[in-house]
Amino acid sequence: MAEKSKDKELDSVYVLKIILFLILGSLWVKLNHGDNLQIPVPVGFIFGLLLATHEHFQIDRKIEFAVLIVAMFMGFWLPLGIYIGL
Repeated sequence: MAEKSKDKELDSVYVLKIILFLILGSLWVKLNHGDNLQIPVPVGFIFGLLLATHEHFQIDRKIEFAVLIVAMFMGFWLPLGIYIGL
């Protein structure tokens, strides 16, 4: 019986992972060159994908990917991330 409780993940860990993927997915690096050119790079989404595929204690990957994609689109239109002017 004790082995089953070790394998089961706490709800707080599940919520913490969802919040982590939400924050990671919303991080962008936007490279600005002059007034006309802006190149957005979804670095948080890329790092989140790497983390989701190599995570030891995995929740459902479909949920992780869905949270990352929704957060990525939210982060694209909201003023979040790092702006670098070249």
